[in-house]
Amino acid sequence: MKYMKLGSKPDQFQTEGDNIRYVATELATDMVINVGDVKFYLHKFPLLSKSFRLQKLTADINEEGKDEINIDDIPGGPAAFEICAKFCYGMTITLNAYNVVAARCAAEYLEMYETVEKGNIIYKIEVFLTSSIFRSWKDSIIVLQTTKAFLPWSEELKIVSHCLDSVASKAYIDTSKVDWSYTYNRKKLPSENGSDSLWNGVKKQQSVPRDWWVEDLSELHIDLYKRVITTIKTKGGMSPEVIGEALRAYACRRLPGFSKGTIQGSDPVKYQYLVDVITSLLPTEKHSVSCSFLVRLLQMSISLECGETVRSELKRRIGQQLDEASVADLLLRAPANESTIYDIDIVHELVRQFMMQKRSGQSDFPEDNDFQDMYPAFASDASKFKVARVLDGYLAEVSRDPNLPLVKFVNLAEMVSGFPRPSHDGIYRAIDMYLKEHPGITKSERKRICKLMDCRKLSAEACMHAVQNERLPLRVVVQVLFFEQARATSSGGGSTPDLAGTIKTSLPGESHESSRSATTNTDEDWDAMPTAEELKALKGELAALRLRDKETGCNDTNSVDMKMSAEKAAGGKAKGLIISKRIFSKLWSNKDRLSENSSSDTSESPGSSNAGESKSTPSRSRRHSLS
Repeated sequence: MKYMKLGSKPDQFQTEGDNIRYVATELATDMVINVGDVKFYLHKFPLLSKSFRLQKLTADINEEGKDEINIDDIPGGPAAFEICAKFCYGMTITLNAYNVVAARCAAEYLEMYETVEKGNIIYKIEVFLTSSIFRSWKDSIIVLQTTKAFLPWSEELKIVSHCLDSVASKAYIDTSKVDWSYTYNRKKLPSENGSDSLWNGVKKQQSVPRDWWVEDLSELHIDLYKRVITTIKTKGGMSPEVIGEALRAYACRRLPGFSKGTIQGSDPVKYQYLVDVITSLLPTEKHSVSCSFLVRLLQMSISLECGETVRSELKRRIGQQLDEASVADLLLRAPANESTIYDIDIVHELVRQFMMQKRSGQSDFPEDNDFQDMYPAFASDASKFKVARVLDGYLAEVSRDPNLPLVKFVNLAEMVSGFPRPSHDGIYRAIDMYLKEHPGITKSERKRICKLMDCRKLSAEACMHAVQNERLPLRVVVQVLFFEQARATSSGGGSTPDLAGTIKTSLPGESHESSRSATTNTDEDWDAMPTAEELKALKGELAALRLRDKETGCNDTNSVDMKMSAEKAAGGKAKGLIISKRIFSKLWSNKDRLSENSSSDTSESPGSSNAGESKSTPSRSRRHSLS
């Protein structure tokens, strides 16, 4: 820290009790000055020779016949006045970053100008500020912090503006010229701990990151911090990512519980103001701050009941980069008065914002080469694919909530139903989890939620799990088996078989003739959960398909024989019960759906909406749940 000593005489100020100061000298004092509740017994000559204000006050009390001067409004109070009084006596005083503002403002109050006496204290303090304080990163920050206690004096004397300019300019310094001693909040370098790192016997050059200054500024009060960041942004040229990192560091430092998404302080008005200011300082550039940081800010703004303007802006910003979010980011706790665990309504709003901005013409991210390499067919819709994948994972998590209404689950899933994805394993996992946690839902509700997935887009492992899943309606299980059979036949070089000749299953009690009543009862049975016997038969059919798929390398004669053998095996396991083409067609919303087997990966499922996908696939070892 920089400091300056003025005067050469020893300190002769003495203290008597808590409220009396006097100069230890043989010469009797002839002046009493009351500063607040402290009395100073001093001499007129040294003080009046340097303070124009004391000259005027002394003249006034002489006219009024008084013998004491009262000074109640001097900035810095008794401590600052004592520094100025010691300077008048020529006693040694030490100025540093912690007391220089108080001394400068008190000297201005006492009017200790050069016109009163050459080399007065105001001149010396200004030289000290310019030559030492404002050249030091650390001291500039300390002085800026102290100016708050001396407003409006420090503002009028331009100490604040000089500090702001000093700090902002140093933030732009070439990192190769930064000395790590500037950043007093960082961890010590290895060299400071006595463990220098070497490379081939030569000391390594320590690299300084571009955001080396962000933690130091977190020491500032929010009003001063806002002005510093604004000054840095005004100068131009600072990376928006660095500005964003500075705001993140400040939020983590000043908002207790920010990283956990909960406020732990006892001053909600103060924290509300903090969130408002941080939001207003966010760089306008997209991706300058992470989506996770924006979500935490939004969570804070909701819990602190910030204004609608702040919340709307944060929702808009999150919508811009929702494809960056993780499932953990979106798991926001619901308000205390809600019955659900998570706030699914806010996620619904964020997805709506994302879709609005997509419709307004915002493009995806061509620089995402990794994604294009993995899924070239979806490269033009990269962000939609990512959002759908995250929503699938999110739905799988929130579905564990026993109080989550089906309508909220379905509405959120349907929002991304048209988004492209190569697999529907993710939404299947979410549906299975919801059915597991909500066993009491009706047949119609079970049918509605199952329409969210496209059976043609399930992986082989997901199909194996679905055929064994007692929670799915029989209709869905048969659909899964049909498309698995179609896929196996296609990979074997054959054509899609007639389901009636391959799948044989039963429906209780009714014949499958053309009567209207029989058809109605059959539809109800399709929407019911399958029995263990039906699952066993369907599982046997799937096993036969697997066997045939593994033998696709055989010659045509062997392939035909294997096909006939598999069909025969499936028929035997189903105990000879037959389903007609007409009844199977009732599984679809129209007769043209079957022709869509060859459609592109972005096509929607028959009579359903696409909801999402997850990278993870169901485990073979867990029979009845993907959870």
